[in-house]
Amino acid sequence: MKIAVLGTGTVGETIGSKLVELGHSIMMGSRIATNEKAKTFVTKHNGKANAGTFSDAAAFGEIIFNCTSGVGTLDALKLAGENNLNGKIIIDISNPLDFSKGMPPSLSIVNTNSLGEEIQKTFPATKVVKALNTMWCGLMVNPGLINGGDHNTFIAGNDPDAKLKVKEILKSFGWIEKNILDLGDITKARGLEMYLPLWLSIYGATSNGAFNIKLVK
Repeated sequence: MKIAVLGTGTVGETIGSKLVELGHSIMMGSRIATNEKAKTFVTKHNGKANAGTFSDAAAFGEIIFNCTSGVGTLDALKLAGENNLNGKIIIDISNPLDFSKGMPPSLSIVNTNSLGEEIQKTFPATKVVKALNTMWCGLMVNPGLINGGDHNTFIAGNDPDAKLKVKEILKSFGWIEKNILDLGDITKARGLEMYLPLWLSIYGATSNGAFNIKLVK
């Protein structure tokens, strides 16, 4: 499958590398086609991946992973181009973290709205699925790192078929189907994003990002 990964940070590199490993055709997108991190990513994967602008990547991908910084996501997607996004699944794993007042960051969108919803409103012809934003990126692509992989990940979005496709990608990452919990429509992204202040507090108290939620009933 052709997949675009928007964003050249640690999350984008981690997601992109796993997708290459799984045999997908990947293009990493950034603001400029000559982005050094994107070029390093391509070199690392011996030509099994490509790089370009946000627009190039969005046009290339059948599915798009949004791995950009949350506060810059809407600008990045606007640069990607509405025509290049329309009709496509956007897997949004970003969080609207605002570092303008230092650490710990606050949320720039919260309570009655979410970044996932803002993406869906801004690009109504896309199919936004919120996923994987509640954990360290190492666990996103390798849940078996802790508790034998027995812990939860969550998805939220308006389109049932899009969510089924995202579930298949998550299962290819190693997630057990029973541990992928569909919370409902894209408004449920509010709770997923609001978990981040707690995540940051736990990380600060333990100095360890390799932890996650397990739902016990």
